[in-house]
Amino acid sequence: MNKMTIRIPFVDLKLQHQPIQTQLQQAIQIVLEQGDFILGQALSDFEAAFAATSGTEYGVGVASGTDAIALGLQACNIGAGDEVILPANTFIATLIGVLRAGAKPVLVDCDPQTALIDLEAAVRSITPQTKAIIPVHLYGQMVSPRQLLDFADTYKLLIFEDAAQAHLAQREGFHAGSVGIAAAFSFYPSKNLGAFGDGGMLLTRDSDVAQKMGRLRNYGASQKYFHTESGTNSRLDTMQAAVLHHKLPYLPQWNSDRLSIAQQYDMELAPLATAGIIPIQNQSGTGHVYHLYVIRVDDTCPTERQQLQEKLTAAGIQTGIHYPIPCHLQPAFNSLGYQQGDFPQAEKLSKQILSLPMYPGLSSSQVKEVVAAIADVVSTGSHSDPSPAVVGSIAA
Repeated sequence: MNKMTIRIPFVDLKLQHQPIQTQLQQAIQIVLEQGDFILGQALSDFEAAFAATSGTEYGVGVASGTDAIALGLQACNIGAGDEVILPANTFIATLIGVLRAGAKPVLVDCDPQTALIDLEAAVRSITPQTKAIIPVHLYGQMVSPRQLLDFADTYKLLIFEDAAQAHLAQREGFHAGSVGIAAAFSFYPSKNLGAFGDGGMLLTRDSDVAQKMGRLRNYGASQKYFHTESGTNSRLDTMQAAVLHHKLPYLPQWNSDRLSIAQQYDMELAPLATAGIIPIQNQSGTGHVYHLYVIRVDDTCPTERQQLQEKLTAAGIQTGIHYPIPCHLQPAFNSLGYQQGDFPQAEKLSKQILSLPMYPGLSSSQVKEVVAAIADVVSTGSHSDPSPAVVGSIAA
């Protein structure tokens, strides 16, 4: 059986790494020579640099973005008996993080144009037990900081940002990670700033939160063998921190490249709007960092989303779906009591969205080729009986 030829991958990390390979190898070699593999100097340096670049005070590196949420919420004193509002259309790690913190997740619907959390729906979900809201800065676009701050001030809630997809994103004068009391980031390899494995970080402007987070990630220890918290082992490896620190100076240019690619997609796709191909709306201008470029295959499109994805795959173009099943419909969380129909916008989006190739180095001709392939499919397509959705998702 012949392996399918991939002509345009969904993500191509080689284009990022090859030009700086020597620097990355040197960074790794320094850690090898120093031998400070756990909580070493490169970690401290990267924590400070990433926090400063993101417009906040403190960074605490952990083993994953999921841990950044779970331990970060605990560091903000959110736990048993507390309700935390979050969107239904997010990667499952957001929900898992709330549950691991011991709090109760309260899901709400999204804005169908931006896929971001619907704050009006969030208002209707507030109870006396509500303590925090997690705005997910989805696909690289921030939830409006001004609206969030007004919301939090009105209802006396903490803002805990999920910025896993929004490294250095900006909106209304704020950087992702600088709006709330704390923010969780992921350094999964395909993220805008990615490690050579798993990794995450909590950013905060609150020294008490930072100190507690530092204890929680290291067995709850305030000093060696003296444990003041019921913590765990979740530390960003020094080696990974060294890699990330050397990649950080390139991130603004990589984000700028992503924006340029997205702007070309917008231009090339514009004629297909009448055929039901609608990009997720950018309300952040140049502050959107486009971790993902996502379109909606609208009900007016003559081709089903699954058919379009399959035909693009056959043409050697990789795509993804972020995300094919909303959190409230995941079987693992039936106990939360949600049902199909509870969040109609999130459910509808999950059946329409398609993530196109997006990475620094994607060429103008490749963007044109992707759009031409989409145009070819929708110009000849026709609706057929719905079949099970393709659930391929290449990047979290």
